Amino acid sequence: MDDTTGTLDEALERIHVSGPERDGWLSNHAPMAVEALVRHGQASAVHRWLDRYGPKLEEMPVAGAPVTGRNWHEALGDPRRVADWTAYFERETARAPWRDVLAAWWPRLLQGIAAGATHPVIRVGHSVRTLLTGEETAPRVRELAHALGYWAARHQPLPALTPLGPAPSAAAALDLVPLVPEQSGGIRERFAQLTGFPEWPAQPGRESAAPRSAGPEPAHREPVGPEAARSALRELVRASTHRYATHAHGEPIMLVHAATAPNAVLRTLPALPRELWAPSLRAAWAASAAVTAAYAPREAAPVPASAGAAPDAGELFARAAAHGDDHTIKFTDTALDVGDALAFSAARRAIELNPPVF
Repeated sequence: MDDTTGTLDEALERIHVSGPERDGWLSNHAPMAVEALVRHGQASAVHRWLDRYGPKLEEMPVAGAPVTGRNWHEALGDPRRVADWTAYFERETARAPWRDVLAAWWPRLLQGIAAGATHPVIRVGHSVRTLLTGEETAPRVRELAHALGYWAARHQPLPALTPLGPAPSAAAALDLVPLVPEQSGGIRERFAQLTGFPEWPAQPGRESAAPRSAGPEPAHREPVGPEAARSALRELVRASTHRYATHAHGEPIMLVHAATAPNAVLRTLPALPRELWAPSLRAAWAASAAVTAAYAPREAAPVPASAGAAPDAGELFARAAAHGDDHTIKFTDTALDVGDALAFSAARRAIELNPPVF
């Protein structure tokens, strides 16, 4: 995708005067939504969408002390330093190729994939997709800096998790995820209740069920090679997208992230060294399972009758754009990546359940 109209760059320049959050903790979805709109032929709707969404946004917070190569550890996970982190990554991407900056920081940030309800990694995924498939313009590189800065400021590891036994497939693993005892309150309160997930893909040779973090393992313990990791990530994105069709009624806004977060990781893989693909899979599974545990209902709904309907990608995304809800736009974008009838039915479910903007 290369936006020859310049709409995406114009939109990003409008967005970059704003911070990554509003109202204390709600994420700024504008850069992710406008990227999806442009990619799927809805560039003409971008500025109208921004005119409606923009008044919700807040200015970028005031910068404090600079983040540097020496003090970044103390600033990691401090949301008060978001402007400092953004400035740091703007300097880094001006100094070095964006791929080098991403490769250096991806393994550091990956253990905090739960940051900001997974929105930072999703924002990175949209940014990287644009840089990989179009011109590397200044606003697009700056968008990656803003996305990485947001992730670093909100960096949040999940609790230590106990493997609960292997699952034969991504769909089975999602079905076996134990729900948190109290599905109430904010996402941080829900994530604090997590104790363990099914082990998927199975990791041969693991001798212990001791709790472990959701971050990357040492290279000698990686369970799968790079291509197998990418294949498993595709399976996870497909399974979590399909599951939305039957479980979205539990929490139709939050459950989109069970699919869009791992898809963001999948989109980023081609820009990363191959040795980072397997740990990326593991973190993506943890993110998807965490959202599922926090928000999934206890009972599934019947598979929608529309699941067997012949899909029309252009018409479906046009419906999502006309609906206007940012989560619906992003989920439909992921459903189009999956590309089958049940995924399209899941996107129609998002359009039905989420409140329209227009």
